[in-house]
Amino acid sequence: MEQNISSLQGNEEIFHQLPIEEKRAYLASLPPTDKIELILADPDAMRLIRAMLPQELYWLFKEIDAADAVELLGVANPRQCVFILDMELWKGWSFEEDKAVEYLGYLLQGSEEHFQELLPHIDFNLLSLFLGREIIVAGGIGDINNDEERQMDWDHTFDDVFLLKFKNAKHAQVIGAFLERVCRFDNPLYVALMESVSGEIDSESEEECYHLKSGRLADLGFPPHDEALEIYSRINPDTFIPDTGKVLVQTDEASSLPRTVVLGNTFLEQVIPLVDSDLFRMELNYLINTALVADQAHLADTEYMRSVVERVYGYLNIALEHLCNGDQAMGAEIITGEHLKRLFQLGFSIVLGLKLKADRLSDASYATGKALSGLKSARPLYYRGFDSDGIDGYREFRDLEDVQRMSDFLTELKG
Repeated sequence: MEQNISSLQGNEEIFHQLPIEEKRAYLASLPPTDKIELILADPDAMRLIRAMLPQELYWLFKEIDAADAVELLGVANPRQCVFILDMELWKGWSFEEDKAVEYLGYLLQGSEEHFQELLPHIDFNLLSLFLGREIIVAGGIGDINNDEERQMDWDHTFDDVFLLKFKNAKHAQVIGAFLERVCRFDNPLYVALMESVSGEIDSESEEECYHLKSGRLADLGFPPHDEALEIYSRINPDTFIPDTGKVLVQTDEASSLPRTVVLGNTFLEQVIPLVDSDLFRMELNYLINTALVADQAHLADTEYMRSVVERVYGYLNIALEHLCNGDQAMGAEIITGEHLKRLFQLGFSIVLGLKLKADRLSDASYATGKALSGLKSARPLYYRGFDSDGIDGYREFRDLEDVQRMSDFLTELKG
């Protein structure tokens, strides 16, 4: 397989002839733009896409341009689609109606066959909540409309039974197209939705939908928010002793890890090839998922989501550098024996020490004030003015050199 993969550079025809697993192995090594071009041009594109874990597809979905993302969504399997919707349609506890209309429009651009396949898997309570905010419904099977209903200027009916009025003219076309397909492909579901909406959904249903969504994400390795916050527990770096008896249970197949813009040759990146395995990737994926939930980054923009991933890599690298003094074999031994969550906590605690020092200091000058402001953040940030390019902005901490540079800065400022 390695020989086949090494000869693939720039040769799509060889790629198209590979078995599916070899294709997946090669794709895992590519940046998102190159990956999606190969996938969409492949005769077996749908099978390749549907072989991905939902979160693996989501990373790719977030990294490519809008047109390719819509095409990807249009062939994804129901489990993948529901995962993307769960990640995109909520901000904290709140359901984002405009986002739901946007993604509904994307799904409607796909084939009717894909829509029919997906429809039974979308949460009924979520559809009811969403439609309750978008339409007014009257009529029903066996119902006689009252005078007020008869006098209203109704917008449409799909079955001469339920009368509909759209609350938001900007969303009417998408909502109408969606309901037309539901009525045509699954009339019992359409009737149930109309009866539910006419009964007026209250705020409790939003909470119920949130908990159902959280349960689905937990099944895929995204813990509840309160549990996820434990990764930011402080430990004492001076007394930390790495464990040697870690036991992991394989819960799912490994997926390709999200790419970051941290492409330097860090100590962690030197150690990973020595320990790389399905279990390691599973554990690292779970740690990244946990960090995303803790900071609700999967509900924010792509740049923030990427910064959280960089933070995970940075804290792990800082922890290993702190413990190993450049010994790669020791680094591999520590990763094999100690849980990555604890190593993340160690790296975070080392950086947090800078925040605790910075909180007691102040300075009116611009650059110094910016550096202190970054350190005082709940998740301390490194001021890029200290980098060689001198950019006026922030990034995540990457290594012990960053920590030492900021420590020296604080010592000098205090003196």
